[in-house]
Amino acid sequence: MQERRSVATLTGGRNRVLIVTGAVTVLVIAADQATTSWALAALRHPVHLVGPLGLALQYNSGTAFSLFAGAGDWIVPVLVAMVAVVGWLAWRARRRLLAIAYGLVLGGALGNLADRLLRGHHGDVVDFVTLSHWPTFNVADACITVGVALLALGVLLPARHCRDDGESDTSQPAPPHAARPK
Repeated sequence: MQERRSVATLTGGRNRVLIVTGAVTVLVIAADQATTSWALAALRHPVHLVGPLGLALQYNSGTAFSLFAGAGDWIVPVLVAMVAVVGWLAWRARRRLLAIAYGLVLGGALGNLADRLLRGHHGDVVDFVTLSHWPTFNVADACITVGVALLALGVLLPARHCRDDGESDTSQPAPPHAARPK
């Protein structure tokens, strides 16, 4: 069987996937930190925006959905370990959809980790987006949620229609009775 693509193309595709992951990660961290800084500076009382959507400054000492609130010192090492695992999975990703998903999850996790380590709120994450009947969250939390949904979609979608660089591969294999080069 003859390879039709060059090795450089395969390497270039992998690099593009890694660049996508890195770019999404950096954009999520920047958006999360910018919006968190704005919320800390501007939100003095709850603000209703539209329908169930509002803004109210809160601090979360627990994990997602305020689970394990006040759990203490074990959250940061667990977050660091999770970031390492997701980073390793992102390094192995070959599809653009997965690269975007991993970038969203990594950026959100690193944004929340930055809140815990650098914001000076006793290890709490700053949350400010409110929805009725839903825990308060921030941009990092929203990106993690969307990233996990995209990961699930990426697992469910058949990978056979995607090349290594994430682009659609519409070529069909030659039928078994086709003439072979001699």
